[in-house]
Amino acid sequence: MRSSPPDEVLLDDHQFAAWCATTAGEVLETLRVGGLAGDDLKHAGDAASHDLLMHLIGTYRPHDSVLSEEGRDDRRRLETDRVWIIDPVDGTREFSEPPRSDWAVHVALWKDGDLAAGAVAQPGLGRTFHTGEQFDIPPTLDRIPRIAVSRTRPAEFVVEMAQEVGAELVPMGSAGAKVMSVVRGVTDAYVHAGGQYEWDSAAPVAVARVAGLHASRADGRPLKYNQSDVWLPDLLVCRPVLAEPIMAFVRRRGLLPGA
Repeated sequence: MRSSPPDEVLLDDHQFAAWCATTAGEVLETLRVGGLAGDDLKHAGDAASHDLLMHLIGTYRPHDSVLSEEGRDDRRRLETDRVWIIDPVDGTREFSEPPRSDWAVHVALWKDGDLAAGAVAQPGLGRTFHTGEQFDIPPTLDRIPRIAVSRTRPAEFVVEMAQEVGAELVPMGSAGAKVMSVVRGVTDAYVHAGGQYEWDSAAPVAVARVAGLHASRADGRPLKYNQSDVWLPDLLVCRPVLAEPIMAFVRRRGLLPGA
């Protein structure tokens, strides 16, 4: 693990987000082979990654605020124009089940009203996806669409939706892993209507947008971050060609709460 980032990382928010997520992922991978298991591994991973990310951001971005799944919500973030939104371990269940790779570390920057940078590290894949890189996702599909769903609690409506749009379902773990599966071209859509928090989707959405994917609430309403209430009821990330059919299904079924 590097003790400090190179100068080009310090000067670029995209690279800094990627470096932070990658560094935390390295620590988590070390923990995974350290003899802990189950809940002990989950708790140790959450704490170690959170502490490290807070240290890195506090050291190299000392004037920025942080919203973390594992930290106290500092309401001063609502009065600042730069807020890091982090999920130290996205998919703690999968993290605690080596050798599963469908877990992630999320680091996103909200700036002046919207997501400005983000990185999703998937140490099990040896990859960190971030907003400073270029992606090449073909605009059309040459196969049956694939929709990423929860491997433990898939929503019932997704089965019907997949039948309507002619898609197959692909179970996997964390939200970040699901969104990155769309970025990677392994799947073509991820739809979630069971409720999440801002840290569950901020970094993945930032990367998805840069990759040219559609990202919104499941019915097409815009996603908003650094809100007073950090609960986000639903999420849609998909190939643009699938956005309207999926949103039309969600609207018609009245699946989502009001604005």
